[in-house]
Amino acid sequence: MEPFKPDQTDIGILRLLQEDGKMPYKELAEKLGKSINPINERIKRLKAEGYISATVALLDLQKLGGTFIAFPHINLTNHLESTMSLFMAKMVEYPEVMECYHLTGHYDFMLKVVMPSMAHYNTFLKEKITILPYVGNVQSFLALSEVKRKMTYPYL
Repeated sequence: MEPFKPDQTDIGILRLLQEDGKMPYKELAEKLGKSINPINERIKRLKAEGYISATVALLDLQKLGGTFIAFPHINLTNHLESTMSLFMAKMVEYPEVMECYHLTGHYDFMLKVVMPSMAHYNTFLKEKITILPYVGNVQSFLALSEVKRKMTYPYL
């Protein structure tokens, strides 16, 4: 059996759903010139195959009381696979870590963390990051303002 590969209709579904994840199947079907049942089946398949991993609401963080966004860049004490795995597992555990990237270049990892304040960020660094024995150093880059936040993949 060949692995699943999305066709143009599937790509159309993905393109529309990434703009509006709650778009009714009827509207999807109309926009794609298909009937509702095949659209429903295709979405089930796209979810089962992992092309759609979640449907979420994007929140306006400023309306929730303001936010403090930081991008700590982290170097580990060594580059052993076991050390990297331990660090990555910890980052997955921490709800404050919105994104975590393994990098090339001067730093090993970059995080995106969202906090209510600088004080919360300071506590997070002291109690969850720099306490880890395999963290060598941390340099923080702080967001002054958000210029763009888009979650859609432009190459569909």
